[in-house]
Amino acid sequence: MTEPTWQPSATPDTLRRRARLLADIRAFFAGRDVLEADVPALSAAAAQEPQLDSLACGDVGWLHTSPEFGLKRLLAAGIGPVYQLSHVFRAGETGRWHNPEFSMLEWYRPGWGYPAVLAETEALLVELGAPPLARVGFDEVFTRLTGLDWRRAGADELQQRAARAGLVPESEPAGLDDARRFEFWLDALVGLVLGPDLGQSAPCAVCDWPPSLAGLTQIGPGAQPVAERFEIYWQGVELANGGTELTDAATLRERFDRDAATRRALGKPCPPVDRALPAAMDAGLPDCAGVALGVDRLLALLLGFDSLAPALPFAADRA
Repeated sequence: MTEPTWQPSATPDTLRRRARLLADIRAFFAGRDVLEADVPALSAAAAQEPQLDSLACGDVGWLHTSPEFGLKRLLAAGIGPVYQLSHVFRAGETGRWHNPEFSMLEWYRPGWGYPAVLAETEALLVELGAPPLARVGFDEVFTRLTGLDWRRAGADELQQRAARAGLVPESEPAGLDDARRFEFWLDALVGLVLGPDLGQSAPCAVCDWPPSLAGLTQIGPGAQPVAERFEIYWQGVELANGGTELTDAATLRERFDRDAATRRALGKPCPPVDRALPAAMDAGLPDCAGVALGVDRLLALLLGFDSLAPALPFAADRA
């Protein structure tokens, strides 16, 4: 058996740069009167999104995939603008740009919509050393990179496009209805075709997403509604996502139920559904916008690394 190395994944110079990055993030929000929070990483419930898998801690609970639920409960309690820098955890995420434990910056702005919080995200990135953002609509970039109009395409067309790209197998998980098949293949194309092509020269914000990919953001009004959210890519790597947050508890419960049903159809475990966040929304979550940003990825990209490990004190194989 090979003995694990005791040495860090990152060099001393990188670790010092990492410390400065964390200090600069805190200084940015202190200058804007945004309060730093410290919500628990361990919870009795877990995220339901089909693309995320939470880490279980035996009978104790689940490690959070982001501090979102706790921060939104603080917002409902009247905390005002708030952010958190914390470690988050995701099962099955080990690879070039993934680690099961990583650092996330997440913040929320009461009374804001996503254009304002996107502008603040750009200000933060520029302050930290990144170029200014480019912006593009989801419709435009999806059609340019796939040749399809997602509003008109069906699940079969999306599946065939993915197969032609040679990026995913032609087969799909059994048990998905037509709507979930559409979501499955749309999400696959976003992750495997759109993302790697974007933000090569500067970070790129993709705005106004399909409602089926809304997550926990608002769906805007209109004849052709879109989710009021954005994702930022840099050098082909997803760096951040944000949007105008959902505040309606009934809609949240519907989305939780739908995500849990999709997890069952995919054969994934279904952890306990969070009940505290819907209760906080019932009590009055204010209109707000928020952003989640991968701190380790940002550091790696700022330093020109081609993977996440050199930006981490100890990557998963050394932890």
